[in-house]
Amino acid sequence: MAGEKKGFFGEFKEFISRGNVVDMAVGIIIGGLFTAIVNSFVKDILNPILGLLVGGTDFGELKVVLRAATETTEELAIRYGNLIQNIIQFLLTAFVLFLIVRGINRMKEKAEAEAKKAAEEAK
Repeated sequence: MAGEKKGFFGEFKEFISRGNVVDMAVGIIIGGLFTAIVNSFVKDILNPILGLLVGGTDFGELKVVLRAATETTEELAIRYGNLIQNIIQFLLTAFVLFLIVRGINRMKEKAEAEAKKAAEEAK
C-alpha cells in the first residue's frame, strides 16, 4: 500500500532506519571520541613541550594581565595561551581528517580503476 499514511512515528522510524542516518550517527560518535584524543595529545604532550620552550610555564596559562586581582575584583586578563591551544587542536584535527578523506578517496580511485580494468578485460 504505497499511498498509506504512516503517521509521525512511522515516518520517524523510516527516517532513523535509513543507512545514511546510521552512518552519520556513527561518524559523529567517532568524531567526538577522536576529538578527545586530539585534545589530550595537545594538552598533555604538546603544551608541556611548548611551555618548556617559552620559559617553563604551562602553555595554556599564558596571558596578558590587564588588571590584577584585588580583594574585591577578579583578575582581568587576555588568555592567549588557550587560544593558541585551541588553534593547535583544530589544525591537528583538520589534518588527520584530511589524511582520512585522502586515504578513502585513493581507495575509491583504486577500486574504480580495478573495476574499469576488469570490465575492459571482460570485453
